[in-house]
Amino acid sequence: MHRSNTFRAFAALILLTLLWGYNWVVMKHALQFAGAFEFSAMRTVFGAVCLFVVLLVMRKPLRPREVPTLILLGVLQTSGFTGLIIWALVEGGAGKTAVLTYTMPFWVMVLAWPLLGEKIRDAQWFSVLFSFMGLVFILDPLHLGTDIFSMVLAILGGVCWALSVIVAKKLHKHVPDFDLLSLTAWQMLLGSIPIVIVALIVPAPPIQWTPEFIGDIVFNAVLCNALAWMLWLYALQRLSAGVASMTSLLAPVIGVIAAWLQLGEKPGSGEMFGMVLIGISLIIISVRSIIKHERVEPAMGQD
Repeated sequence: MHRSNTFRAFAALILLTLLWGYNWVVMKHALQFAGAFEFSAMRTVFGAVCLFVVLLVMRKPLRPREVPTLILLGVLQTSGFTGLIIWALVEGGAGKTAVLTYTMPFWVMVLAWPLLGEKIRDAQWFSVLFSFMGLVFILDPLHLGTDIFSMVLAILGGVCWALSVIVAKKLHKHVPDFDLLSLTAWQMLLGSIPIVIVALIVPAPPIQWTPEFIGDIVFNAVLCNALAWMLWLYALQRLSAGVASMTSLLAPVIGVIAAWLQLGEKPGSGEMFGMVLIGISLIIISVRSIIKHERVEPAMGQD
């Protein structure tokens, strides 16, 4: 029975990784039919609605707790992370944006030192070195191109994601019994408010309500938010931290491959080498979590 549960959890994690990985191409495609902030607003609002429907069906608590922290999480993980990555996708490639955003575990490690007092130790220094070198090769500061702005936005998206993980860590220490689906639904709803305001203020061409665009919205709100978060929490309850985190690292790999095959975004040799270095850095972080038996913070799930 235990082996059967583990297999189902691993299958859930693989499905989740495929959804989150391919969604970088879907999000890039959706921007053909709507402005960045309009699409971001629809993605987060509809995603939050779907999560609240799940809460109702599962009869989980709806009342928000620790509202100030929920607002901060919403600003970081929904307003900041989602808004920045969609903005980055306007001019940047889907695969490169995915890889730069998934530097999040590296930023968690770096920021946890001053914010949580968790010092960088032993093998983590190799992770810092490989991540830094990978960023240098991808950014290529000696030959800055027109996509430098989008790359900076993607990195900032990863930083916002990392900060939300740190805030969530502090919250779970203070309120260990917080329902994670409820937390996700509320932070997504509250975090969507600034995006909606920006979408109403920033001029954009009229939305093209094509079947393709509606499909992109459904894919994001239903599959990559409601379903994906249930799969993520289900997997975390049944798999070790290292296995869960390492398997989820396939998402940016899938994003790069899908963007290459479907969008023709073939990485240059320098970019590819940088991506490999960042991948090695993230593997080091995951292997260390296996050895140290560290838990995966649920907020590491992609919004």
